[in-house]
This record gives sequence, C-alpha cells and structure tokens, in this order.
Amino acid sequence: MSKIELDKTDRKILAVLQSDGRLSNQDVAERVNLSPSPCLRRIKRLEEAGVIRQYVALVDPDKIGLGLLAYVNVRLEKHSEVAGGARGTPGLPATSPRNDFAVSVGTWPEVVACYAMTGEMDFLLRVHVEDMDHFSRFMMGTLLKHPAVLDVKSSFALQRIKETTALPVVG
Repeated sequence: MSKIELDKTDRKILAVLQSDGRLSNQDVAERVNLSPSPCLRRIKRLEEAGVIRQYVALVDPDKIGLGLLAYVNVRLEKHSEVAGGARGTPGLPATSPRNDFAVSVGTWPEVVACYAMTGEMDFLLRVHVEDMDHFSRFMMGTLLKHPAVLDVKSSFALQRIKETTALPVVG
C-alpha cells in the first residue's frame, strides 16, 4: 500500500472533513484558506488515493436500541492451511480456519469491527447488540458454533468515556 504525501493544507482538509463530512466544498475551502477549485482538486486527489475512503452518518447505537457494547476476544483452534478450500475441494484456493473465520465475521451484523491480534487471542470483535439476551443468542447461536472457535472472553462497556472516528491528522 503506497503512502501519499500530505502537506499542511491536506491535513487541514482532512481534519475539517472528519469533523463534518457534509460541508460543501465552499465551506471546506473557507475553513482551510483556499479557493474552492484547488480545494476540490485536493479533496478529489485524497479520495482517489484512498485517503478518504467514504462519507458516512454516525448513528448513536443507544438511540436505535443497541445499548449493549461488548468486546469479545476470540481464540481459534488451528492455524494451519488446508489445500483445496474450506471443504477440501480440489481446485479451490488454500484456506485456513483463520481465513474462514474472517469471512464468517463479515456476515455477522452484530460485529461492527474485527481485528486480527497478536498475543494470546487471535481476534478482537466489537459487538453492538440490544441487550444481554441478544448477546447470548449471538454467542450461543453464531460465534460459538463456528468450527474454528476454541475460546472466547467477553468484556462489556459500562460507560463511553471517549469515542471518535477522527484520526489525529494535523501535525
């Protein structure tokens, strides 16, 4: 993955857009002391380079009934590769329990973030659900039924102290 060179103005643009992605180009340009045309060119370049991946609405999980936040550490049973895909089918690419698990996680709506980890556990999942009953159904009916899962350890957020999607881009 190539790294793009960012100057101070690029970083200011990113900071402004991270705080409010709905601003017009005119408003962004004013906040970073550029005229609109060069500002738009810079934004397009940042988008094309993948620095700006997408624009989204940040939804409050509590307001939509997803009041329970859990962090789940997952340890997998094996890490060896199997030739011929998940079911040993000749001609399919090699797979592993780790890859199969990662693919499965992508289909679970309760999991809003998944990270491959170093250390004792293999993955860290961030899970948003309605309540403990929903969490229990997810654990027993989905996560623990995955054939690669050996062990899980869960922790629950008591209070949100800080949560941001903004990266520290101004330097």
